[in-house]
Amino acid sequence: MSTLLTVVNIVVLLAIIIGLYAMQKKHISFSKRVFVGLGVGILFGLVLQYIYGTKSDVLKATIDWYNIVGKGYVKLLQMIVMPLVFISIVSAFTKMKLTNNIGKISTLIIGLLVGTTAVAAAIGIASTLAFNLDGAQFQQGEAETARIGQVEQRLGDIQSMTLPQKVLELLPANPFLDLTGDRPTSTIAVVIFAAFIGIAYLGVRKKNPEQAELFSKIVDTFHAVIMRVVTIILRLTPYGVLAIMTRVAATSDYNAIWQLGKFVVASYVALAIMFIIHLLLLAFAGLNPITYVKKAFPVLTFAFTSRTSAGALPLNVKTQTQDLGVPEGIANFAGSFGLSIGQNGCAGTYPAMLAVMVAPLAGIDPLSPSFILTLIAVVALSSFGVAGVGGGATFAALLVLSTMNLPIAIVGLLISVEPLIDMGRTALNVSGSMTAGVLTSKATKELDTNTFNDTKSQSVTV
Repeated sequence: MSTLLTVVNIVVLLAIIIGLYAMQKKHISFSKRVFVGLGVGILFGLVLQYIYGTKSDVLKATIDWYNIVGKGYVKLLQMIVMPLVFISIVSAFTKMKLTNNIGKISTLIIGLLVGTTAVAAAIGIASTLAFNLDGAQFQQGEAETARIGQVEQRLGDIQSMTLPQKVLELLPANPFLDLTGDRPTSTIAVVIFAAFIGIAYLGVRKKNPEQAELFSKIVDTFHAVIMRVVTIILRLTPYGVLAIMTRVAATSDYNAIWQLGKFVVASYVALAIMFIIHLLLLAFAGLNPITYVKKAFPVLTFAFTSRTSAGALPLNVKTQTQDLGVPEGIANFAGSFGLSIGQNGCAGTYPAMLAVMVAPLAGIDPLSPSFILTLIAVVALSSFGVAGVGGGATFAALLVLSTMNLPIAIVGLLISVEPLIDMGRTALNVSGSMTAGVLTSKATKELDTNTFNDTKSQSVTV
């Protein structure tokens, strides 16, 4: 009987997928299809949980099959991340406009990413104090105990490393190993390796223009092929989002989420305030923030539902260049750097909130100015090397808490609300990198304001 019910559940999911495919055939916009997948996934997941319950063998078997679509989609995104980051950075160096002021552009982008992360940390601290969140109030169940064990195992060598040693971990001793994503800091290592290749290209271009031209054409060819692969994967987004949200809705412990509701609300308040700061920065630069929201909305929706900053990179760069008027070189830099440096949500707001929550447990006054200033500085520095695909926030939190000598168990106690908060964090990460690209272009006077202000341009169609 249980096998029959599992088959029925699989058939229902396939029917919904066929419906989404029919919407694509009717040329319904990408963002609308993603939203439909999101909404239907949540409703379908709630129905499954209501019928079977979270402990049901039928539900477990059903989700196991659904993971072929959901987790399979995420694996495909992970597959393309490292090649995409590498070729995007190298391609940025081969763009003529970028080579003339590459130092200034890199400094501006990294400064904006790290600076906004420090601001996000301050906002996270303020939100935690305003909501009077206390880490001692959270309960530990079986799932939380298992997660704490995993967290402590992952902490491993990190806790015993000094800050200089953590900085050294960012460097690519073996770039081919980092291209596999083997280390938590692999993304930033690939960025550094690609930057070295790009700098070498600039040197070759001065001494041997013919070889440089050949290399540039090869890079452009690889970039075109990889972007085509990305497009193929992105077309699967509505189906992947459908399966992922069905799993989340069907297996979530809503009682636990209710108990942690105040933390969820405080997190989204902090994320919302930081997003408003992004808009204020654009307004101070003389750009219309409402225009930015309209054009960035499809990308932020994708980031919200997929929970992967890296997966959003192609749409991120495409929107910056075709809708917001950012030169391709700057867009590639901002998008790629944003995957591993200064993620406002995962590396800024989240670790700062956890640190304030557990500070009293370590006998530290969270209102102490010295503690707050130290925490903001540590968060900003630790934001280098945060992975752009699932788990980056956990790694950032471990880095910050271990550096501040604070208890790390809080990371495991939030397992039940992690997916819910991670959606907002990821969207804020992507907004941060896009904002950095637009503001850098504006500062270097390379922003095409006509394209930015053109309300009819909307390129995100997959």
